[in-house]
Amino acid sequence: MRARCGRPEGLIDRIMLIKAIELTLFPAVMAFAATSDLFTMTIANRVSIILVAGFGLLAALTGMGASDLLSHAGAGAVVLAVVFVFFACGWIGGGDAKLSATTALWFGFAHLVDYLFYASVFGGALTLAIIYFRGMPLPQVLFVDCRGLSDCTAAIAASLTASRWRPPRWPSTRTPNG
Repeated sequence: MRARCGRPEGLIDRIMLIKAIELTLFPAVMAFAATSDLFTMTIANRVSIILVAGFGLLAALTGMGASDLLSHAGAGAVVLAVVFVFFACGWIGGGDAKLSATTALWFGFAHLVDYLFYASVFGGALTLAIIYFRGMPLPQVLFVDCRGLSDCTAAIAASLTASRWRPPRWPSTRTPNG
């Protein structure tokens, strides 16, 4: 059966699948890694495993040549060697090292310098912002008596988590139901 533009229908489905994986897998996993790192200061091994497996799947589906595949793997290996030294010196965590290497695998040498530059600039800015905000006292509006509230906003919860603030022990309160 022929589809539009004289291409077989199965080929169009395969192209759409490849594009869907390209456009969703990497950004979704990176967003998960960023959120996990921001709130728990850990990046699970499964994040790196999913990224490597996803790259392998896309390389197989797109028919990536051996030279391109080796180039991407080489970029990942070079970054892994450098960030392993950073990890050994205690400058970065193990999850950050693995994530950097798997991200370099996706970008390859063609875009590696751009990726490393932007990761350094934005990572440094975020680090400085976190250090700055952890040194600041929390706004007084957060210290209101909110014993009767049943829910809090995500912004307050995030700011309290980021600053490692611990709430005072509230006296026990009785509600009308108990």
